[in-house]
Amino acid sequence: MAVAQETGAHIVAVDAMQVYRGMDIGTAKPTAVDQAAVPHHCLDLVNPDERFTVAEFKSHATAAREQINKAGADALFVAGTGLYLTAVIDDLQLPGEWPEVRATLQAESSVDVLYARLHHLDPLAASRMDKSNRRRIERALEVCIGSGKPFSSFGPGTGAYPPSDVAQVGIFWPRETLSSRIEQRVHAMMAAGLLDEVRSLAARFALSREARQALGYKELLDHLDGTMSLDAAVAQIVLHTRQFAVRQERWFRRDPRIDWVTVQADPVAEVAPIVLAALRGAA
Repeated sequence: MAVAQETGAHIVAVDAMQVYRGMDIGTAKPTAVDQAAVPHHCLDLVNPDERFTVAEFKSHATAAREQINKAGADALFVAGTGLYLTAVIDDLQLPGEWPEVRATLQAESSVDVLYARLHHLDPLAASRMDKSNRRRIERALEVCIGSGKPFSSFGPGTGAYPPSDVAQVGIFWPRETLSSRIEQRVHAMMAAGLLDEVRSLAARFALSREARQALGYKELLDHLDGTMSLDAAVAQIVLHTRQFAVRQERWFRRDPRIDWVTVQADPVAEVAPIVLAALRGAA
């Protein structure tokens, strides 16, 4: 926000859950005030009962990038979701979809069984995936079975890291500080009305499988279903967010093109000058 306000840049939100309308507090979606101060793109694209894919995000983000270029402004892609970012900046070639195959895979209760099947059909793809990342494993299997070709055969994939004209800056917090900040943010979200937001969404929509898995929403839906106390749900949100942050860092750490900044105290003062320099270098 600080860089965008100084330069006139637009922000493109690269977040798999901020695309859903009404999922605001739990996704830390930019507020109305933020959006009035700086143009934002790729927010509120679909209702939370709709399925949304990487390919759809790539289409929206590419269109946003073209629109921003025509306006003579810089684009700041703020991630978020690593696969979405990679799909855009590395122009990933994304295979088609096979809903019937997907439905069969989703009926399998064990992610270990799915991973073993993927390892048999496409060992290379399996080697590139976290064994607990069910969505990616399902997607790879869907493509293998539906297309009859290995998932890893569709382009170089997410581990190629080709030369890019996109400058990437990674923000690193020491683990103990990050853990504390996550807990504080979860409690701030609860105080801001996250439980009421989830209750309202559940009353209005049959949330899609993807939307139901969003951090904070899954746990509070369990609470509203009566399977977990509120205190336990909040503790689970904190735990799952910490675990996700580790996986998120692991994803981005693999990309040698990222310039990492370790924050000591003030992220704006310490990181904004580096982002500004990257923008000016690109210009």
